[in-house]
Amino acid sequence: CMTTVLKRNKWQIWLDVIFALFVREIRTGFNDKLGLGWAIISPVIFIFVLSFARGLLGGPEVHTLSTFTFMAIGILFIQSFLQTMAGSAGAIGKNKALFAFRQVQPISAVLAGALFQLLSKIFVIVSIIIIMYFMGMELHVANPLRLLACFFLLWVLSVSLGLLFGIAELFVTEVGKVRQLVERPMFFISGVFFSLQDIPREYWHFMDWNPILHGIELSRFAVRATYGSDGVSLSYLSINVLVFSFFSLAVYHIAWKQAISR
Repeated sequence: CMTTVLKRNKWQIWLDVIFALFVREIRTGFNDKLGLGWAIISPVIFIFVLSFARGLLGGPEVHTLSTFTFMAIGILFIQSFLQTMAGSAGAIGKNKALFAFRQVQPISAVLAGALFQLLSKIFVIVSIIIIMYFMGMELHVANPLRLLACFFLLWVLSVSLGLLFGIAELFVTEVGKVRQLVERPMFFISGVFFSLQDIPREYWHFMDWNPILHGIELSRFAVRATYGSDGVSLSYLSINVLVFSFFSLAVYHIAWKQAISR
């Protein structure tokens, strides 16, 4: 009998490589005893503790949005952003040995790492929705499309920045320490614990340059329309994502071969 040879085009090979790396990320990411369970339990506990603390300070609602929902959106979005950026940045160095194979390129490793982070965050979000349902909390979302758009745009932004940092770290290892240094204040300047509306309007210009703040505040506005969207803009967030995506892909296209050969 004759064996048939399957011919695959470049796109099919690329997708197969990404899928293989994605499966590898799942195996290494959830290889401990708690596995996916800990990826869900950890942020849920964090949200409950900080929601309780915020509730003691500001009451059961923050600008008509329940304190739990307010904190859940802030913490989930910033954790998703930071973990995806770190995962994307580290994916290149972690998979460097695989780049000896012609079919495996750094961009594939970055996308696989980013998709793994996206999958784990979807599990966390679904788990929190289930918890809210059984606790009798309100689950109504005023504008689901805006909420999904904000989450997706911040995810793309984090992947783009992760790709930039990942390439830069191959040239200068200390860039990784700079990235970690930049990550620390993000919890405080991205509207995770507060609303932009809590700050006097004359000081907004110190905060509203941050596209993550726009994404988080717009997501809260998407959940409850009465929350308001003063000082934030979906257009500003989208332009930032477009600029950083283009810039990161341009840098990658120019420098990736030189970077992995170092």
